[in-house]
Amino acid sequence: MSETAVSTRGVASAPHAAAAETGRAILAEGGNALEAMVGMAATIAVVYPHMNSIGGDGFWLVREPSGEVRYIEACCVAGSRATIAFYRDRGHDAIPARGALSALSAPCAVDGWRVALELAKAGGGRLPPQVLLSDAVRFAREGFAVSPCQGRTLPKSYDDAVRAPGFAETFMREGRMLEAGETLVQARLADTLEHLSRAGFRDFFDGDVGREIAADLDRIGAPVSREDLSARRARLRPPLEIRLKDATVYNSQPPTQGLCSLVILGLLERLGLRSDEGAAFVHACAEATKRAFRVRDRMCVDFDRVPGDPLDFLTPQAIEAELDAIDLARAAPYPEARSVEGDTIWMGAIDGEGRAVSYIQSIYWEYGSACVLPATGVLMQNRGAAFSLDPEHPNALAPGRQPFHTLNPPLAVFDDGRTMVYGTMGGEGQPQTQAQIFARHAWLGRSIEQTLAAPRVRLGRSWGEEETSLKYEPRFDGEEIDRLARMGHEVAPFDEAFSDEAGHAGMIVRHADGRIEGGHDPRADGGALGV
Repeated sequence: MSETAVSTRGVASAPHAAAAETGRAILAEGGNALEAMVGMAATIAVVYPHMNSIGGDGFWLVREPSGEVRYIEACCVAGSRATIAFYRDRGHDAIPARGALSALSAPCAVDGWRVALELAKAGGGRLPPQVLLSDAVRFAREGFAVSPCQGRTLPKSYDDAVRAPGFAETFMREGRMLEAGETLVQARLADTLEHLSRAGFRDFFDGDVGREIAADLDRIGAPVSREDLSARRARLRPPLEIRLKDATVYNSQPPTQGLCSLVILGLLERLGLRSDEGAAFVHACAEATKRAFRVRDRMCVDFDRVPGDPLDFLTPQAIEAELDAIDLARAAPYPEARSVEGDTIWMGAIDGEGRAVSYIQSIYWEYGSACVLPATGVLMQNRGAAFSLDPEHPNALAPGRQPFHTLNPPLAVFDDGRTMVYGTMGGEGQPQTQAQIFARHAWLGRSIEQTLAAPRVRLGRSWGEEETSLKYEPRFDGEEIDRLARMGHEVAPFDEAFSDEAGHAGMIVRHADGRIEGGHDPRADGGALGV
């Protein structure tokens, strides 16, 4: 188990120890949680490149000391040349998952950093970007030891990934992937981060960095222009929220699956969980997930094309209607819809004033498009591969549209005065892992340490599988797994007792008396640190 950090001045949680230390140091320097998270976001982009990059997207939930909850959407859109005809003319029935044609969306994570620092400054933040990004610049320039998680991560569609422009030169040595403990230096990325810290984050889109990114994308044949980059802006939007019996839980708007995560919690609360160790708990989580996925697949599309008000699905009446479709004794069929892979990072920070940040940053698949741009060292995401080339599909590709996002950063405010930020990586497993850790801590009374270490399940299709199944970490009792099979679940174990596929989760809680405690997943390479 990873140890729980306790402080009254601030706690930072991240899946890599270097990012957690960046956050702790910024909080100790007098920075607030937003400033800490910008620094952590930059560091994690350098030291966990298989999970995220500055060439990706980010989503923020922030609770101010006043109690106001803000949501920052830093989401990509498809490039102006990214049309269905563009891909059909090149002989594709689906968008390639790797290479230049998968790098079809203009990223926005760095502009989310800009908006976050504007909020930080309004709250008294004073640390300059050069300080916040100093760790990231140093790790990129001097190098760092490849983490165990990166070392054991073999890219899906491996042959396509290693052929992508710049991938082998950056992440391979002598024809093999870098192993854990070997040193990875990213000098071009260091130059880019240092330049952004001085010129401002908009330079990524409008300035010298943006010009180089656009030129390299054009050179490799990606359908994203300089004008597409320049048009990218992170936006403040109202968060989604659901009222539970003792808390209000917030999450992100479409195109993310924040709505899905909230529907699951609404259903689980009404199912009255009493234990987290047996088949009843797993069955409830799986059946709530199936109902929520049906909502997700209709509603979690481009924000401007959502076919209704997401809040309509979070009313007590809507949740009760979904609850009526759940059989507590029998597994329902898996929804006939998308099964989504994805890798990302979740991080959290809460400062001594009570400012709380839940943040998630991603490039979709591990290593994203696998394209590393030579002038800037930026690894481009492949989030646009989530688009469909079917013009009638809810997530049909078109220039300027947002793709479906698995990312969603939850935040909960309890009636007893607690504030909790929590989250995980894991594609469509994110809402499921979120629900399991929320239920264990908030409803079943497990400590943060116990919650994050407890065995988890994930419903869906894993990479390379034809059938959907309910995967479980083999620490569950065998008799309970047999009971699940008798209920109609197709069950299969993960390969490891602590599996990456079950998510890398984290959690920080600030209590009414000002005490802050946090932790991070023993499945990852990080932890939580307090000031």
